[in-house]
Amino acid sequence: LGIVVARASPRHEEANHRMPNFEDLPLFPLNVVLYPQEKLPLHIFEPRYRDMLRYCLESKEPFGVVYVRDNELATIGCTARVKQVTRQYDDGRLDILSIGETRFEIEEVLNEQTYTTARVQPLIEANEPATPRIRERAIAQHMRFLELIREKPRPELYERSPLTSYLIAPRAGLDLEQKQAVLEINTEDARLDYLSEHLASMIKALEQETVARRRVQSDGHFS
Repeated sequence: LGIVVARASPRHEEANHRMPNFEDLPLFPLNVVLYPQEKLPLHIFEPRYRDMLRYCLESKEPFGVVYVRDNELATIGCTARVKQVTRQYDDGRLDILSIGETRFEIEEVLNEQTYTTARVQPLIEANEPATPRIRERAIAQHMRFLELIREKPRPELYERSPLTSYLIAPRAGLDLEQKQAVLEINTEDARLDYLSEHLASMIKALEQETVARRRVQSDGHFS
């Protein structure tokens, strides 16, 4: 397929405790960044990925979602498991609902199937809980951000999520490069700090935009 793997960033050298190696993980390169706990609906139409999904459904094994840009795979991805086949088409296409499970680091791309596979090392999340002050700040900023984009915050969701950063990141106004940067951070506090800094800038911009819009609506010009 001619896909190359991007070089790992220095922060990965300080690795967390790790699970045993995955020797032959099917990879699904996408213009998407997936997080643990995140739902991902997919429409499967290419024959090679139909083969991949057939294998995953029969073996009940996960596949790896990896962000790809300019034909270059990111080093860090996230495993996904099929939760439901929502539709099967007569021509073999599938609609599925998958959910992110475990971050991993690619060690070697194998390309031994019709689809890409790789030897990967799963990355276990650190056991330390987030610092309450850091977590509460990120939650408050995220709720304010949602209000500004006219979405209703749901406080109960934060309490259900063991890793709050993965709940916040998909709905934080991050571009794909920023989303990948969050996925590559190894600790919850560091991820929440990154998100807090980003959300603070987004909130400031949105609040300024709101003030400007109100001024224009009220008197037709800036005072």
